[in-house]
Amino acid sequence: MAHAMLRRTGNRMNVGLYNAAAALRANDRWQELIAENLASSSIPGYRKQELAFNTSRLDAQRSASGTGTSNFSIPRADRVTNFTPGEMKYTGAPTDVAIDGTAFFEVQLPNGATAYTRDGEFRISGQGELVTKQGFRVLSDGGPIQIDLERPETLSIASTGEVSQGNDLRGRLKLTEFADPQQLTQVSGGLFVANDPAIVSGPAQNSTVRQGWQEGANTSVVGEMATLLLAMRTFEANQRIVQLHDERISKTIHALETS
Repeated sequence: MAHAMLRRTGNRMNVGLYNAAAALRANDRWQELIAENLASSSIPGYRKQELAFNTSRLDAQRSASGTGTSNFSIPRADRVTNFTPGEMKYTGAPTDVAIDGTAFFEVQLPNGATAYTRDGEFRISGQGELVTKQGFRVLSDGGPIQIDLERPETLSIASTGEVSQGNDLRGRLKLTEFADPQQLTQVSGGLFVANDPAIVSGPAQNSTVRQGWQEGANTSVVGEMATLLLAMRTFEANQRIVQLHDERISKTIHALETS
């Protein structure tokens, strides 16, 4: 009987230990995302990365009888993107463009794949193409947007995305919307890719652009530093819980050996 009670006590402590260890892993991921948000807070249109905390059910052997299983849950942290719009800032630069609405600009990666971004800090390359600051081509409905470098006229970009040089239309910014943006995969530099083409909803219906504006990141250094302090304190609390469970398991094992 004593042995059975000790085993049941040890099993309950193991569950608590698993929960605390899972919480430590979640806190570690939380701090990684905070560091990522801090590093990217100056990228126009950057979307904040967050953790959504859920639970996962696990089965554990009943140590008291050695047969059957018992169910318990442990914390689980899932990475999600916060798509709240950032603050609009006027720059006056003719190649700066911000989106009013939920759409994304389409750009072409060096390998030919398509990526999506809210960062409209564009420029004109030495070849006369409208590109991102990383050098990726900005796409229109007909492909890259080509500018005549020999002409003195500056660009004008209409709210509907038409890019003109003087009286000549050079293309129309390709704006894409998604039925569920959470299905996008964030890569680097504020870029997203759609691993499943089915999530592309189609051309933007309710989004417009502003020439001479930039959309700031929807995260801030001050806010992330405050969140980092909370994450560190939570990590320390769970670390202490792990230590307490470890001490209790050691005492239980010692009691089993001496009884």
